[in-house]
Amino acid sequence: MGRNLASLLTAVAVAFTPVPASAGAARDTVMEALSQRLFPLFDAAGRDAATLDRLKARADVSTLLRVRQERRAACGQDLTCAAQAMIWTPAEAEAMGQAAAALTGLPAADDGAPAQMRREIEGVNAIVRTYGLGQVPSYPQIDGAGMIDPQERQARLQAADWLSRTPRDRSAQALDPSIDYALALLDVSDRTDAIGYEPLTGGANAPAMARAKSLDWSRYRFSAMILTGVGPETDGMPLSPYGKYHLRLAASRFARGDIPFIIVTGGRAHPRGTRFAEAEEMRKALIQRYGMPADAIVLEPYARHTTTNLRNAARLLIAMGASPDDDALIICNPQQSAMIESVQFMKRNADELGYQPGRIGRRFSPTELAFRPSRQSARIDPRDPLDP
Repeated sequence: MGRNLASLLTAVAVAFTPVPASAGAARDTVMEALSQRLFPLFDAAGRDAATLDRLKARADVSTLLRVRQERRAACGQDLTCAAQAMIWTPAEAEAMGQAAAALTGLPAADDGAPAQMRREIEGVNAIVRTYGLGQVPSYPQIDGAGMIDPQERQARLQAADWLSRTPRDRSAQALDPSIDYALALLDVSDRTDAIGYEPLTGGANAPAMARAKSLDWSRYRFSAMILTGVGPETDGMPLSPYGKYHLRLAASRFARGDIPFIIVTGGRAHPRGTRFAEAEEMRKALIQRYGMPADAIVLEPYARHTTTNLRNAARLLIAMGASPDDDALIICNPQQSAMIESVQFMKRNADELGYQPGRIGRRFSPTELAFRPSRQSARIDPRDPLDP
């Protein structure tokens, strides 16, 4: 983009007047799906005009929304300032959390609507800081926007600003534009990873999910095998050397017949921008190389860390109807297995997730650990917008 075009974009931004939502709003199915996945509470509120009205009618909420609008307006033509103005302050997040406690009919996690509201606001902040303001993410090798041209960054900021002002049907824009601004930043950065395989109960998982409905779980020693990922570091490599070892371990252990399902878990992580989701490649290999039936394999294609390998596997076990009192079995190489059992891994879960995704139980071998999933794992957390 040349300097003349960049100047033109800035000039147009000044003249741009958002169309009132009442004048008609297009339905954007990609943005809608991303909103539902990342911000279930905000999304539900945006779909219900009465809920939005009740929120905005609260004196504390009305005041903070006005202050936020004035903060954005004061930025004028400065797109970086406008992005910074989208950030919610701790006081604003707390006030919105308290407001959420007074609402009924909205989706809430096990720790309640206020906690979920705060997580979603922190998610908006994380997206704006990482994809709008260029803050280095916790895992810069696989997350974030990477190294991009300054003019491209400016174009993304401008497009996100315009999109957040342009009405979208079934959105929370009438409450605050920051939600759609964050969604737009992910969209213009081509990081809509979080909706790449939805719904997980369908698609490649449909045969296993159908089987789970009529399964006599009591016949099996473990509810499932959790096969963790170890992503390759070589571009164009679908499975790492460790991943191939994991497959052999899984096929050998499954042959005993006391486990009904293998949950293969691993997303598009290493190297950055890879086209391969590790779980997909593991599933393909188990079927093609080891002759395993498709209805015994459950795909978890989002996790990019060992913490979320376990969290996302726990979510799938809940969706499948496995008993919360039954153990699953984690299978992986001895080094990763020892790490999962360590105090350091417990601390990492606490720091990154805010809880333990499950309880690590008995060790059966250097490559086998029992795991009892926690229902806390069902909490949606958009602070990681690629795998909430």
